Amino acid sequence: MTYRLRPLYTLGGYLSAACLVLICTLISAQIVGRLIDILATALGGERIGLAIPGLAEISGFLLVGATFLGLSYTFIHGAHIRVTLLIGRLPVRYRVVVEVACLSVALALCLYLAYYLYRLLADSIAFGETSYGLLSIPLWLPQSAMLAGIVLFCLALGEAWWQALVAAVRHPEAFSLDDSQE
Repeated sequence: MTYRLRPLYTLGGYLSAACLVLICTLISAQIVGRLIDILATALGGERIGLAIPGLAEISGFLLVGATFLGLSYTFIHGAHIRVTLLIGRLPVRYRVVVEVACLSVALALCLYLAYYLYRLLADSIAFGETSYGLLSIPLWLPQSAMLAGIVLFCLALGEAWWQALVAAVRHPEAFSLDDSQE
């Protein structure tokens, strides 16, 4: 399939990768800090106390960002886990109808999730909610990443749904699962 918003989905993929790199960097810095503390005490000195406060919480929020922002990127590259055993055995004429039905359900569920994530984000902003951990991080930050990722995923599903629907109506015999997720 040809995705018109591919650069936007690619941006989501890059942001997802940036979240993962940031997690790796923060955890590596924490490990190096602990190793320096161990080395300092082994040499008879005192602990320097190099630690990143709230690292687990920050990493968790970054993981949420990485997960949700990467949804559309992985979808358009066919990297989501799909069970094509049944669909692949159907005649092409029925295969496109089942594909449209599956994409319809996925899109409906995604839109439902996006709506409630928006409401959750609005509530978090209205009430000034913050995390309960060592650091007081405003919850709208990770929730914004979640909402942005789901909106991107809805757009990708919408494009795939529209193209599958056009294929089902215009030329269902030409529909192929191999071309559906490129």
